[in-house]
Amino acid sequence: MKCVTCRGPAVIDIRRQNANYCVDHFFEQCRRQVTKAIDEWKMIEPSDRVLVAVSGGKDSLAIWDLLIELGYQADGFYVGLGIGEYSEVSHSHAAAFAESRGLTLLTVDIPTSYGYDIPTGSRAARRAPCSACGLSKRHLFDAAALEGGYDVLVTGHNLDDEAAVLFGNTLHWHTEYLGRQLPVLPARDGFPKKVKPLVRLTERETAAYCLLKGIDYLVDECPMAVGNRHLSYKEALNDIEVKSPGAKHSFYFGFLDRASKHFAPEADEDREGLEPCLTCGAPTPSGTCAFCRLVDRAGGHQPEPVPVELGAIRTRTTS
Repeated sequence: MKCVTCRGPAVIDIRRQNANYCVDHFFEQCRRQVTKAIDEWKMIEPSDRVLVAVSGGKDSLAIWDLLIELGYQADGFYVGLGIGEYSEVSHSHAAAFAESRGLTLLTVDIPTSYGYDIPTGSRAARRAPCSACGLSKRHLFDAAALEGGYDVLVTGHNLDDEAAVLFGNTLHWHTEYLGRQLPVLPARDGFPKKVKPLVRLTERETAAYCLLKGIDYLVDECPMAVGNRHLSYKEALNDIEVKSPGAKHSFYFGFLDRASKHFAPEADEDREGLEPCLTCGAPTPSGTCAFCRLVDRAGGHQPEPVPVELGAIRTRTTS
């Protein structure tokens, strides 16, 4: 197996491109695909302050590394979920990555700051664990980006993730979600600009990137994710991809090119009429936002003010 660029020994094949790459040209390919996504969708300007949502997994650490290599000013933000050893290990990977590169990692620990964890919070609020987790992380990511004065919030969603979400939303015709499933969501009142620069790379490619770069990441799936439908959608699409390489790419980018605009009006309508949450000030349809209701039902509390730049968010600067 030879590299399509230099004809040297290849280390990875990318079947949807019918191409193989050596280590150096695979790294170049990853940078090229991220750059193409950023440029095509106007995700990040060179002068932007960027906050990367970091989990300690391969995708978030890969995009943080790639953005730094591409010259962007990017800090990381980690949310401690209180899921026992899983959360401890995930934080250690995120912190080790930041320390090894002299980067800034901001953290908030939900049990310490809000008085609940995801397992007990999901039961108390009668939400699926992944629902309670996603709700909590989205709220805290948004708050960190806005309070920290960041221009862009980056998440590590890759092509597999986006194709699986699109598959689920299409199966159930969640049209309001289809209208928002874009690589970029612009900033608006109470929400930061959110971007997904990994949408042109697959999960396999981000794993290979980390392996070849020597980036140690959390391999295990979250123990709370057992039975998550999103994982079954990924498996179904993986089976299709084996028989038809490039199917995920065609499905997702075909939707963006040909169909997403038809769902935009419903998504815009869903965003109208938001007002500040009575407790935290985040945008909500009325009264108290879903995050604050979750905190209340889980027996938690809003964080006490602390004398740091980002309130409940602790800043960790490594040298």
